Amino acid sequence: MFPAFYCHALVYLAEMKYLICGLGNPGAEYDHTRHNIGFSVLDELAGSNQCSFESVRYGWMANFKLKGRNIILLKPNTFMNLSGKAIQYWMQAEKIPLENVLVVTDDLALPFGTLRMRAKGSDGGHNGLKSIQDYMGTTNFARLRFGIGSEFAKGHQVNYVLNKWNAEEDKALPERLNQCCEFIKSYATIGATLTMSQFNNK
Repeated sequence: MFPAFYCHALVYLAEMKYLICGLGNPGAEYDHTRHNIGFSVLDELAGSNQCSFESVRYGWMANFKLKGRNIILLKPNTFMNLSGKAIQYWMQAEKIPLENVLVVTDDLALPFGTLRMRAKGSDGGHNGLKSIQDYMGTTNFARLRFGIGSEFAKGHQVNYVLNKWNAEEDKALPERLNQCCEFIKSYATIGATLTMSQFNNK
């Protein structure tokens, strides 16, 4: 027979869950826009792992197994400004600790296609991140930031983020989406710190 502590370790590993939340807005008019890159990343990750999204409370959800871990993908349908409501609900429903939550978001401060993972940080003016911070009462959650650039005239930020990718960006997206998936799988297996060390400067 196995020692009791060993059995407990096996049960803990079998039940280890990670919540990966992609930020975006619901509705066909927002599909394939810069602000919805979080949804696009999760669609790519779900497709490459042969799972599909189903409608659930406050969003759409898919899940797959990765090295003994249960990876839960969430696309909130609450609109960006209430993203925190969906994440808080599913963290509680699935009993997922904050250290196992990763948020995928667009970032105006990074050039197009630049990927950066951070273990914590401010909202940087992003309404989705602000909502999460308000609901969680903390900024200590991991986020994967996808650079969308800031090539817009003064006063046109909203139009820029809600517009679709240009032809050059669109051509580069598949490779960048694939790299995002590698970030996420690494996060779920070796954690944020080692993932940042290995991937952030690529």
